[in-house]
Amino acid sequence: MPFATLEQIRSNVGQEVGVSSWITIDQARIDAFAGATEDRQFIHVDPEAAHVVFGGTIAHGFLSLSLLSRMGAEAMLMPEGMKIAINYGLDRVRFLAPVRSGKRVRGRFTLDSVDEKAPGQVLLRHAVTVEIEGEEKPALSAVWLALMVMQGE
Repeated sequence: MPFATLEQIRSNVGQEVGVSSWITIDQARIDAFAGATEDRQFIHVDPEAAHVVFGGTIAHGFLSLSLLSRMGAEAMLMPEGMKIAINYGLDRVRFLAPVRSGKRVRGRFTLDSVDEKAPGQVLLRHAVTVEIEGEEKPALSAVWLALMVMQGE
């Protein structure tokens, strides 16, 4: 996670600020997510049945979305003097293409805005696209909000 001054971060509004490394979405990860969420729909956990629909199993959309935290830790600019970054929510999410088991995904982060919510609290809004390696259509697009709480607050 690259650190920068708040002025440097503000100067990047409208710009792509980072791209995460690739993350493999293998069947073990899909199965673990299915167990954690109790979403065991056949398209995620039954390769034979899922083959008829998608040519094999696919990741849950929410699994791909949940990886934003990991991706953002690598790709987002963080203000110097930050005490903690808090997931503040999403303004918009669209699941655009299935992620087949065995594929790799990564996140592209464009900084949309930087707003002071309260003294010592800065809200960063990013447009994020989660790409699927070797595919034209992305897995998802989202507008993600992260609240940065500064030291001393």
